[in-house]
Amino acid sequence: MTTSALHSLAPHSDLQIAVMMAGIAFVLLVGLVLGGIAPRFRQPVVMAEVLAGIVLGPSVLGQFPGDLTHKLFPVDSRPMLSAVSQVGLALFMFMVGWEFEKRILRPHRGLAAAVSMSSIACAFGLGVLVAVFLYPHHNTVAGHHISFTTFSTFMGAAMSVTAFPVLARIITDRRLGHTRVGTLALASAAVDDILAWCMLAYVSALVTSGSPRDLAQVLSLSAAYVALMFLVVKPALARTVSFFAGRRKWRELLVMLASGAFLSAYATTWIGIHAIFGAFLFGFVMPREPARELTEHLRKPLDNVSTVLLPVFFIVTGLGVDINGLGGRQYVELLAIVAVACLGKLLGAIGPARVFGLSWTESRALGLLMNTRGLTELIILNVAVQLGVLDSQMFTMMVIMALVTTALAGPLLPRASVLASAGVEVPPPAKSPRRADEPAEPGSRG
Repeated sequence: MTTSALHSLAPHSDLQIAVMMAGIAFVLLVGLVLGGIAPRFRQPVVMAEVLAGIVLGPSVLGQFPGDLTHKLFPVDSRPMLSAVSQVGLALFMFMVGWEFEKRILRPHRGLAAAVSMSSIACAFGLGVLVAVFLYPHHNTVAGHHISFTTFSTFMGAAMSVTAFPVLARIITDRRLGHTRVGTLALASAAVDDILAWCMLAYVSALVTSGSPRDLAQVLSLSAAYVALMFLVVKPALARTVSFFAGRRKWRELLVMLASGAFLSAYATTWIGIHAIFGAFLFGFVMPREPARELTEHLRKPLDNVSTVLLPVFFIVTGLGVDINGLGGRQYVELLAIVAVACLGKLLGAIGPARVFGLSWTESRALGLLMNTRGLTELIILNVAVQLGVLDSQMFTMMVIMALVTTALAGPLLPRASVLASAGVEVPPPAKSPRRADEPAEPGSRG
């Protein structure tokens, strides 16, 4: 009598979906475990979730016998994972745009503009400079040649990023929200956020357009779409929100807003720039009032959805990171990338801060905060991979750079009491700015 190994009788298509769901479960659970440890190292929880994606990828789990990474995330299930991650990412970008608060720019408008423009200019220039060193070894992706203009523009944009969501979480965790450095960093990072998306949109247009005529079409359609969103969609949204909020039809309003974000993402994709820009722009033109009701009935449910879906984006990122694929030359390149990233932001922020009268302690803290790249950088890097701008080695090195520059802020930042005594405390705002990955309650996901 012969025996055969026990196997599932489920159809292959059902098993694919089930394996994908099991993989997502592992990502969530590993992120939960690492998230409990992260505060001990002065790191926001979102950093632990990013690390969970890398740990479950080829860099760590893939090194164990049995090819565990491919068993958890088989190749045929990864397109589904990617699709789920894009849904979560679109909702997250909608929230990022929606929760952008113009009022945080007001207390230090001049200095914030100076710090933001200086840090972007310095980081962008150094990014283009290091691109000259990197380009000869990374100018071909999947058999396609990448122009130096596209590669260097992307490197400059990637070096210029400051991640507002993670920065806001660090400032909250370190109780810097009422210090001059904390409010100034938030205002400067808000400007950085907008400019970073604009630069990435330009890189996206460069890649997707095959000729100067195509580029002109993409740019003109993008400008027309932005005008449409502000002149037509924004007032229409204000009336829609007022109508449904007045009748307390929150479910209907939530469905309409999510649909609007997805349709806007489709529109920008069709134009020739990435879907995240459409979702972000739809959130940006959203009305902010009635603030309390919108937070309770719309933002909190969307935050909860983001808590579950966004880690899928992290495993998609982690599957593309292979530290073991780096050789001696790549480690030299990695050191150059990290050094340039830190130098650009630190010099760019410290210089204007000193000119405007901030102490050395405040200026250094501001530079460290502006050097956080976190989730915003990962989004930009994934867009670059989808556009075919980065090869696997460059992607791995840039992800490591994003993690290192963000991780440095927590341990190196001075305490709130030191910063308060070094500068002038500012009164707390009426309502503290909160982003999609910054929950209202301390210790929750951020």
